[in-house]
Amino acid sequence: MKNILPGRLWLVVLSVIFIAGCGFHLRGQIELPYRSVYVQGGQDGLAAALQAALRLGHAGRLAPSAEKAESVIDIMSVQNSKVIVALSGIGRVREFQLQYRVQYQLITPKGKVILAPASLLLARDMTYNDAQVLAKGAEEQLLYRDMQKDAAQQIMQRIASAK
Repeated sequence: MKNILPGRLWLVVLSVIFIAGCGFHLRGQIELPYRSVYVQGGQDGLAAALQAALRLGHAGRLAPSAEKAESVIDIMSVQNSKVIVALSGIGRVREFQLQYRVQYQLITPKGKVILAPASLLLARDMTYNDAQVLAKGAEEQLLYRDMQKDAAQQIMQRIASAK
């Protein structure tokens, strides 16, 4: 009796079965329990990342002002920091840890707290080389932007699970 499926097709079928069985699924749209949300504060790219997430997944959910919103994401503080993680044998920096700390809360337009102030800390490790100062500076900015996007997604998920 011949195999019904060729070898490569078996591999594809088995892969699909294993992926489906492990619980893996693509990150979908986050369902917010509020009809309209306004983003307040956040002078860096976090506010823009939150607004983009609201526009992308929830057309019409981004309120034009706090007064017209059902809820307000209040970004209370944002801090970037760089911590030395490793030094070379001659005392030069070899590795940094970039940290991005956000404190936020979810409130009504009148100031009533919906989600108590919460803090979020994201960190990325970055190697460093004195000979590549410009490239490492660009890499650092890219990592901070990546952390801003991650923070926006985590804030959205926490808000979605808060109600």
